[in-house]
Amino acid sequence: MTVSAQQQYDEIGEAYEGFKALPLEQYVVVPSFLALVGDVSGRSVLDLASGTGFYSREFRRRGAAEVLGIDISGEMVAVARQLEESDPLGVRYEVGDVADLRSVEQPFDVALAVQLLNYAQDIATTERMCRALHRSLKPGGELFLLNQSPDFRFDGPTPERYGFRSELTGAQGETGPQVRTTALLDPPVSFTANLPRREVYEKCLGAAGFRELTWVPLTVSEAGERAFDADFWSDFHANPPLEMLRCRA
Repeated sequence: MTVSAQQQYDEIGEAYEGFKALPLEQYVVVPSFLALVGDVSGRSVLDLASGTGFYSREFRRRGAAEVLGIDISGEMVAVARQLEESDPLGVRYEVGDVADLRSVEQPFDVALAVQLLNYAQDIATTERMCRALHRSLKPGGELFLLNQSPDFRFDGPTPERYGFRSELTGAQGETGPQVRTTALLDPPVSFTANLPRREVYEKCLGAAGFRELTWVPLTVSEAGERAFDADFWSDFHANPPLEMLRCRA
């Protein structure tokens, strides 16, 4: 039985915030993704698969004029709204499925898709998500994606010392193999998604009208290099578990 992304994330709920304290997130993923997106001052940001709203809040603090976070998990959105209530920033959240996304009143300048397309069951759903992303952006608007790297080698160095375990389940989807990722928290939190092939991203985004597709590697931040020696990060450099992608509507 396949458990939906909604069910998985409903069960994770508040624990998801704890991911950001793990070394891979704190010293690599978050600083790399924030640097990729860059200056959002005065711009509108649509955060799809927004989870508990980490990036929604961060870009609002960094000067975004408007931020809307949409996630398929009602539990995740409930946590995001609680965080908004305790520290009001003016971020809006709603529950929604990107494969069946409502039309937005005004197209956005920037869209974020962090660990989104890997939850599409097949090529058709992936393309439907990409079309929804394109439709939600102004002409020339930018889309930034963060995904597990299509080139990650499951027989290579692992990201376990950085707080995550990644393993093949043995199941195969239309877009790529199924992967179980475990955040090594106490207790550990696991979720299962597909690992789309590189051409799946490129073809589906291209078919939706995106152009200027550029793959961007993640880098260890200066803070990460200060906190740990070079040897600590050697597994990450030898087999990067994640990769980013940027493109334009």
